[in-house]
Amino acid sequence: MRTRPTLSWTSADAPLPRTSSLDELTGVVARGRVAVLSGAGLSTESGIPDYRGEAGSLRRHTPMTYDEFVTSAAGRQRYWARSHLGWRTIARAGPNDGHHAVTALRDGGFVGGVITQNVDGLHRAAGTADAVELHGSLDRVICLDCRRTSPRADLERRLRAANPGFEGTASRINPDGDVELPEDVVLGFRPVPCEACEGVLKPDVVFFGENVPRPRVEQCYRLVDDAAALLVLGSSLTVMSGLRFVRHAANAGKPVAIVNHGETRGDRYASLRVDLPLGRALTELAARLGCGLSEDRGRTA
Repeated sequence: MRTRPTLSWTSADAPLPRTSSLDELTGVVARGRVAVLSGAGLSTESGIPDYRGEAGSLRRHTPMTYDEFVTSAAGRQRYWARSHLGWRTIARAGPNDGHHAVTALRDGGFVGGVITQNVDGLHRAAGTADAVELHGSLDRVICLDCRRTSPRADLERRLRAANPGFEGTASRINPDGDVELPEDVVLGFRPVPCEACEGVLKPDVVFFGENVPRPRVEQCYRLVDDAAALLVLGSSLTVMSGLRFVRHAANAGKPVAIVNHGETRGDRYASLRVDLPLGRALTELAARLGCGLSEDRGRTA
């Protein structure tokens, strides 16, 4: 059964005490074999907004759902018009110090695996090539008919050719890469079909209401099973796709540390809550453990 997006949740628990000290977190990570689960909060310092923070996009709109995309030609037209403009911001975004610190901790042997709920590709761009992209990535496109995948850059060239002069004025960008556009602008946009079979093209991401492929979920469970601790970075854990790994780690008796601004749905399972800006906190954490960030930290993918 497919569901509408989980927009919010209300905690019945007493708030978990938070700290701005990295001392305890440093001790957890220093023991090694840490699995990382990252969310949209890690990418806000790269200029990509989150869903549920203080300025989160879910306060303003409901994102595209899987059912609407597959059943509504008008919905697909609206999505691709908005995403065509929004992609420019996503493609220009580079990994920030938080992404680079995760890579440094991975290279230093402290982090054993990275799972990200983000679809922006910034972990890969920072050098964590084996990060598991739980919800896919916006830089790939898949045909819903023949299942062929292709680079997003190829689609963007075709969309520009099919919509010469289409610019539009985007009022804001959302975490899934689309923007707000007036309806009359959307109606003038022409999507394009799959080059191989003329089928329906979809970004290779998991929309709200869509299931994460089971093999990918099982891969994430294995990473948590192989870890000594789980470190959550910048996620409210509102949706079950990420929360289940926190529950799994806690049920196995493993420490769960969360670095995030504000309360999360996983706080009841956490042994430690740090409330600090992620770029600053992770850079300091890496430095404490002798994993300094490279001077050359441009986008690499």
